Amino acid sequence: MFLALRELQHAKLRYLLIGFIMVLISWLVLFVTGLAQGLSSDNASSIQNMNADYLILQEESDHRINRSILTDEIWREIQRHPAGDHASPLGVHMNTLTKEGSTAKFDAAFFAIDMASMMAPKVVEGTMINNTDAEHVMADRSLKDDGYRLGDRIVDQARGAAFTIAAFTEGQSFSHAPVIHLNFEGWKALQPSGSQQGTIYNAVALNGSQEQIDALAQDISGIEIITKSEALQGIPGFQEEQGSLVMMIVFLFVIAAFVLAVFFYVITIQKMNQFGVLKAIGAGTGYLVRNLIFQVLTLTVVSLAISIGLTYGVSLLIAGAVPFSLTPSVVLLCSLLFLAVSLMGSLLSLYRVIKIDAIEAIGRAA
Repeated sequence: MFLALRELQHAKLRYLLIGFIMVLISWLVLFVTGLAQGLSSDNASSIQNMNADYLILQEESDHRINRSILTDEIWREIQRHPAGDHASPLGVHMNTLTKEGSTAKFDAAFFAIDMASMMAPKVVEGTMINNTDAEHVMADRSLKDDGYRLGDRIVDQARGAAFTIAAFTEGQSFSHAPVIHLNFEGWKALQPSGSQQGTIYNAVALNGSQEQIDALAQDISGIEIITKSEALQGIPGFQEEQGSLVMMIVFLFVIAAFVLAVFFYVITIQKMNQFGVLKAIGAGTGYLVRNLIFQVLTLTVVSLAISIGLTYGVSLLIAGAVPFSLTPSVVLLCSLLFLAVSLMGSLLSLYRVIKIDAIEAIGRAA
């Protein structure tokens, strides 16, 4: 790879410019990817982190949890079914709350769950609540970042029900709002007054084999069983938000491929006579191809290293202000894709190198 290194050293400015463009593109790809992951988590982490594979919703609810209504009767039918051994009810209620003694308002999602079931979230601070204490709730730690502390009282604006924060959880948000977990005793305070239908649920979380799931769907009428992925798509704005960001990422990869293709093709055309001379003195086509690939990979790897550092640096600066999440596995995947796109962008140049005729190239130079 001596030839590739010497050329990189000789034409520093030329390769610095293309390297700078590659840094900007890969940096933008990583940043938008981190933003997409962060927004996805901020919109639906409570569903993503839920210890369940399926959700039972009311039939024709368009996969939207907040549109689904399941009665006590349906829940009892599910419990009696063989597949109901690994089922747990879920109530979801979006509302505006205030801190007791303050006029400041915030939006939150109440999640009513069985605290002894698989639905119970991990507590990172405070004490896990039980199924009998209707006064205490567990809130996502994003509320702690907003100044709320253990023991603070929060009041539901619609029903006037007041609750005390007994614990903080992590990674629990729904529709860009922090999730507040409570038991079904506390859930009753959020139900319409005078309701004669008993406890109303929005969904039932479920684990089980595909055979059990199919049997349950056939045996109980008025329900539909969806996967967590389908439930995510049913969250208002989730699909549109993620689709827009994914489209941006795809276009950035396409732009990167075209930029690299044009750059290396132009350079290859400019060096046709040099390649002809090298071939005339015995340099094989494979040697020239390997040098070109080495140049592409070197520029790409260096650019990726710089852009990864810049991305994580910016993420530290915007921490808490913008939902941003970029895991090492995603960085590795993006890096491999960028390497593949870089090699694809160099294919036209490789074809020109392979087709170079030494005599013709030397004659053109003369």
